[in-house]
Amino acid sequence: MKAVLNRLRRAQGQIAGVIRMIEEGRDCEEVVTQLAAASRALDRAGFAIIASGLQQCLTDPGTDGAGGLKEDPEKMRARLEKLFLSLA
Repeated sequence: MKAVLNRLRRAQGQIAGVIRMIEEGRDCEEVVTQLAAASRALDRAGFAIIASGLQQCLTDPGTDGAGGLKEDPEKMRARLEKLFLSLA
């Protein structure tokens, strides 16, 4: 999770930079380029979180991922699919 936090902090800095660029009236192309970089950083953080969840599900398939009781495999599949699609 340390790498995810680093990505999120980087994205936070990039978003602050975008806000500052807009306030300064910077070129649209520069603003959009910086905004795209922030978006990619957020996507990568989300995918890393999902990958960690998948790893946990695969190594401990008898729980719901939060240390709870067994979850129906179809429900688990549906939850994971929903997570992936939320980042698409």
